[in-house]
Amino acid sequence: MPYVNIKVTDEGVTKEQKAALIAGVTNLLKDVLGKNPATTVVVIDEVNTDNWGIRGEQVTELRKAGS
Repeated sequence: MPYVNIKVTDEGVTKEQKAALIAGVTNLLKDVLGKNPATTVVVIDEVNTDNWGIRGEQVTELRKAGS
């Protein structure tokens, strides 16, 4: 049973975009690895930008600075 965990910042990902990610990843595993979609689990975690860091800085602060 494949398990895929997708983490994105909580910046307005729509329900439709999440559905597309789930379907796309499920199909990719089926097409590339022959995995059964019925047993493929995809979880999307939305992370607050205060809790996501790049280059040693919080994404919240990077967004404010325009980086």
